[in-house]
Amino acid sequence: MQIRSTQQTDARSHSFFAFSGGSLEEILAPLGAEQRQLAASNLPDMDALSKVGEITSLSLATADGSVQVVVAGLGDPADFQWERLRKVVGKAFKEWERLKSTLVAVHLTGLPEGLAATDAARTVAETTLLAAYRFDKYLSEKKPVVVDALDIVAVEDVSGATADGVVLAETTIFARDLVNEPANVLSPAKLAEAAEEAGKSYGFAVEVSGRERIAELGMKAYLEVSRASANEPKLIVMRYQGAPDRPEDIIGLVGKGLTYDSGGLSIKPNDGMLFMKCDMGGAAAVIGAMAAIAKLKPKANVTAVVAACENMIAGNAYRPGDIIQSMAGKSIFIGSTDAEGRLTLADAITYIIEHEKAAKVVDVATLTGAAIIALGHISTAVVTNDQDFYKQLETASQVTGEKVWQLPNFDEYKELIKHKTADLTNTGGRAAGTVTAGLFVGEFVQKKPWLHLDIAGTAFSDKAGEYAPAGGKGVGVRLLYQLVKLLEQ
Repeated sequence: MQIRSTQQTDARSHSFFAFSGGSLEEILAPLGAEQRQLAASNLPDMDALSKVGEITSLSLATADGSVQVVVAGLGDPADFQWERLRKVVGKAFKEWERLKSTLVAVHLTGLPEGLAATDAARTVAETTLLAAYRFDKYLSEKKPVVVDALDIVAVEDVSGATADGVVLAETTIFARDLVNEPANVLSPAKLAEAAEEAGKSYGFAVEVSGRERIAELGMKAYLEVSRASANEPKLIVMRYQGAPDRPEDIIGLVGKGLTYDSGGLSIKPNDGMLFMKCDMGGAAAVIGAMAAIAKLKPKANVTAVVAACENMIAGNAYRPGDIIQSMAGKSIFIGSTDAEGRLTLADAITYIIEHEKAAKVVDVATLTGAAIIALGHISTAVVTNDQDFYKQLETASQVTGEKVWQLPNFDEYKELIKHKTADLTNTGGRAAGTVTAGLFVGEFVQKKPWLHLDIAGTAFSDKAGEYAPAGGKGVGVRLLYQLVKLLEQ
């Protein structure tokens, strides 16, 4: 789909946003006199039009041909949030498809004071592409998207913001595609290839290492998880330098990269394995974020690491009851081989601090089913050791609409991951499972400012949302980009 910003359009399908207290005459101003008069006489009043999420459409016959008018309600501007606009655009997109509109003009007229046209243009461009997404690669009969092009019409120049929105959507879609690929297609090697291709396309450096180099680095916990798989693990390191004058100020992103998780010898039931292709959702998030960062060029240095592998079953698999070592020198009792992601994260975080010199660390992982029990598929669970860092994440979340919720990190929870025969255990029991998993990972951050994002409930869903179909959501891409953009200041 082509997204354009313009001050004039040839579209025959026109869309507008209505806020309570606004003027119908003002929002319809871009239409011709006859069109404007017909629309105004056939539309309900502004109270009805502006109801949040209300989509009102008309097909008008005029002297110079038929015209479609769609009005989307955004409610009271006093409690407006950008996520509201995204949801409304998602609903409007479905209406454009129903009306079989091939070229749609979205007019940024009648915006209330304080709502910048540039921000609105960025959000409309981003959301339209996200709403149009479908993963139909393996379907023999594909249903094409009806809308071919979108004109974002504004009085001022919003071309830069529109282009930014397109990039954020494209990189989120890239992450969605990675998560939706089945595990027989997306092996650790293929994930590494996808990162390399993204690096070439978007402009960031990528370094990939195999088993031999991983062993040389001493990433013992990571290798334990991967050793029963016929597919070789791949350590993926991505680098972007946007602040060369501050070489020591490096933001580290770590994504869990389990391209398939059987649970190992602590095997999952069949239903629990069906969607374990999505266990690399954290990796998809950081690779997509690196693509967005490299394209949009914030003044920050960012390094991302993914310890990609599979957790499988074989005669050489690591076992419940084993005591293994980690790159950091901490010993770990294996309470369950299905608590594998935190083992790979432990070594990846040690690597990014010791070898890449990250000053701050954010890890993103589909880590615990307990996160779904606690927060469902709506919010990402967060554990942190730095409140200021978390507040910056909250601010980024308010911009992107990707909800986050902080969980406690009290010292009493840390007692649950101690073990009498090893430094740590990888299972803290059923109680507070998301907290103890996060705090296990936190044992390896060496007191660096750190955020742990458990996206088990938000990375993948079997239900469609307003601007995302069922499947991979691409969660984290826009959030991480926005966080990095905040940190550049």
